[in-house]
Amino acid sequence: MTGPVSDRPGGGDPQGPEAGTPEAGNSEAGGPAPGQRRSGLRNPEKAARGLGAGTLALEALVLLLAIQPIRVVGGHLSGAAIGAIVALAVGCVVLAGLMGRAWAWHAGTVLQGLLLLSGLLHWSLFVLGVIFALVWAYAVHVRRVILG
Repeated sequence: MTGPVSDRPGGGDPQGPEAGTPEAGNSEAGGPAPGQRRSGLRNPEKAARGLGAGTLALEALVLLLAIQPIRVVGGHLSGAAIGAIVALAVGCVVLAGLMGRAWAWHAGTVLQGLLLLSGLLHWSLFVLGVIFALVWAYAVHVRRVILG
């Protein structure tokens, strides 16, 4: 063999085209050329949906698994608080399945606010609300970065 073997189509350089050439995807404004992905992901919309759905699914799981420890460690957990936890967990699961819709991100933000408000029923729900509001804010930030 006389040179490196590449599994790329056309056997091109694994580093890609030289910087500054039109093939590199650099436009004159410094951003990606029209039709090029900004994030480098194959399907950035799907990646953002997966991030949102995964965040909400994790939140639902944590909420449901937190019921018993809250009852044991945190003191009295009323029936209304347990009902709120279950309703919020169901809402998380439903929204996780609907992340393909544009309004689902806004609904997820509202859901985080409802979890914070459920802190009026028990202080530990407020703590969970703060944690998941921060996680959701990060997911929204990543979505904005990925989708531009």
